[in-house]
Amino acid sequence: MSVTISFREIVKKYGNTTVIPELSLEIQKGEFFTLLGPSGCGKTTLLRMIAGFNSIEGGKLSFNDRVINQVAPGKRNIGMVFQNYAIFPHLNVAQNVEFGLTNRKIDKAERIRRVQEMLKVVQIEPYQDRMPKNLSGGQQQRVALARAIVIRPDVLLMDEPLSNLDAQLRVDMRNAIKEIQREVGITTVYVTHDQEEAMAVSDRIAVMKSGVIQHVGTPREIYQRPANLFVATFIGRTNIMDAVMSAGEDGEAVLRIGGSYSERIPGLKADKSLGSAQNVKLSVRPEEFALSGDGYGLRGKVVSSIFLGLNTHLKVELENGQEVEIIQPSAGSGGMNPGETVWLKVDPQTINVYDASGEVNLTRGMRL
Repeated sequence: MSVTISFREIVKKYGNTTVIPELSLEIQKGEFFTLLGPSGCGKTTLLRMIAGFNSIEGGKLSFNDRVINQVAPGKRNIGMVFQNYAIFPHLNVAQNVEFGLTNRKIDKAERIRRVQEMLKVVQIEPYQDRMPKNLSGGQQQRVALARAIVIRPDVLLMDEPLSNLDAQLRVDMRNAIKEIQREVGITTVYVTHDQEEAMAVSDRIAVMKSGVIQHVGTPREIYQRPANLFVATFIGRTNIMDAVMSAGEDGEAVLRIGGSYSERIPGLKADKSLGSAQNVKLSVRPEEFALSGDGYGLRGKVVSSIFLGLNTHLKVELENGQEVEIIQPSAGSGGMNPGETVWLKVDPQTINVYDASGEVNLTRGMRL
């Protein structure tokens, strides 16, 4: 049980329209891998190609070394959890979980043993005689998960499984799904448009846009060193700013931001062949600003200040008219009020610097 999934220059077309152009990717055995992106980016299409529900117009899709392009969905040994649960309303909990085993002609004693084992794993054993209409949304989702896993699939596919749940239940269920996946060790491919959900459950994430993977990495890598501005703005919140980069005497990059404020970026070498100055884009997370007490930095005016307990969220209008979002520890923000003047500095160790197009992260690979 559990396989490596390999995509080699996979192509998906609808008529003359190519929606996934030559995508290559490898998902490791036992990995919890998430396809993340906005609606229409191709993530569900890719999931359905793994399941065998969508045709493949080019390339190879493999489970371990077995090419499965032409293998029927029923012979791929996959489990699938849908957005709408798709559990049978006329069967009780235990019967729903048992359904796939019955179809596979597993003998009765083994069916009962495996169903009871799985009910314990997903923590719905007390509800095994209940009908679906008498279950909460979270309990129904656990039934769907148990039914998908009990057949011992090589791959577990999950398509927006939490989108029909309320906010608190989503948090509870995503934690449960991750714990269950770790316990059973199945290679899992998870589709969502919710970046917080993806960060919480994934070993690795592929961020997609228009059928193309923009960045594959751990949640920490994608948040801290996003490959391009699309990824930076899609994962978490960030402020995009213009700057000019030049080389110091030692070749290390110096950023001039907002005219008179400069910061040296340790470890980043400026390309002297591009001339004395290069226009760049900065991605500065709200927590990567610091309030300056020495009157040096970016001058701005507080537009709003929202106290949220541990942190205070500020909106500040800079002298050039740009509004930036800032998160500061409440203990150090001094209860600033709208209209007050502040000076801001950026953290040169953690901000991300991109070329003028926003497609290349010049700080990628630098240690934090």
